[in-house]
Order: sequence, then C-alpha cells, then structure tokens
Amino acid sequence: MKTPPSKHFTTFDTIKFPTKRRAAEPAEESTAIRKPSKLAKENNITAEEETEIKEAFEIFHEKWEGEKDKVIPIGDVKRAMKALGIPPTAHELGEFISILDPDSEGFATYPSFLAICALKFHARTQTSDTHTQEVDEAFNMFMSGTKGAGSEGKITLATLKRVARSLREEIDEDLMRRMILEANGGAGVSAGVGKDEFEGVMRRAGVWR
Repeated sequence: MKTPPSKHFTTFDTIKFPTKRRAAEPAEESTAIRKPSKLAKENNITAEEETEIKEAFEIFHEKWEGEKDKVIPIGDVKRAMKALGIPPTAHELGEFISILDPDSEGFATYPSFLAICALKFHARTQTSDTHTQEVDEAFNMFMSGTKGAGSEGKITLATLKRVARSLREEIDEDLMRRMILEANGGAGVSAGVGKDEFEGVMRRAGVWR
C-alpha cells in the first residue's frame, strides 16, 4: 500500500498540466479618461498599463552616476516584473537583460523597461483564453464520471475518493476533508470545491502561475 502523501492538495495536483503564468490584476478604472503617452502608443499599451509599469519601476528605481533620469538596477528587473504579475522565465530574463543592458552597465532605463513589460503584457493577453480552456479541461477531468456533476459543478468528497481510486492512491478520508476545507476557505466539506477555488488550489500547487 502507498504511504499517504503528507502535503495538502495531493489528489488535485497529481495530474500535471502546463504551467501558466499568473495574469496581473486589472488596474482600477479611473473616473477621468487618461490618454496614453507617446511611449505607451509606441509600445501599444493603454494608459492604465503604463501606470502599472511606472509604479513598479518607481519601487526599485534610483539615481545612477552619469544618468539624468532615475534607472532600475538590473538585479531588480525580475522583482519589478514579478510585482506586475508578469515574472519572466530564466530564459526570458537572460534575453531581456541583454536588451536592457547591452553594455553591462548594471542598469535599465524606464523606456526600455516599459518596452519589455509591454511585450509580456501582450503575451499575457494572447494566452488568457488558452489558460481558461485549460482550467475548464482540468476541472472537467476531476468531474468526469461524477453523478450529478452537471447540476452541482463542485468537486466533493465523493469526487476525491473516485479520483484517488482511479490513480491507485490511498489517501485517508480525513486528509481529503482537510483538502476540501482548505480549498474552499473553510466553507464546509459538503460545500465542495468550485472551479475558481480549484484554480486557486492548482496555482498554489505550482501547476499554474
């Protein structure tokens, strides 16, 4: 018999799915309509997106000898992008640094930082529909074969037991109950786990970002 896994969400994250980056939360709408700057237009982003990028840049920017405007140290580029919800992969970061700091001076200017963030924003938009489809497919894999799934649309204790059996995993029922409670924020075992809560579990498990 297999030893019950010790970490939570074992049944949820046993099935592996492509990792996706987590999309940034949309900026709150302003009562006044802001027009995009020339720099924003050149990079095909909205005024709101430019504001997000500028705020992230200003968290880390500093004065640099020989530079008129403040710049961001290369070592902080990744953290600034993570703050925007668009963390670069290791491969992307290497490419971005070569673009931002071709002469290895140790810093990046605001226009060049905005440009790479704009690229990530565009990529995020292109993959959002694909991510939604993947969430639907993953959730439906758990719900497949569950009686009454169409009416409730929730992963229940019975669902987890069925999935555990199909994966030949022996998981204690008490652990399954704790998994459900942690996934739905303590709403109760009978409340089950909805699609949005399921996505949150998968993100915390590192399946999606």
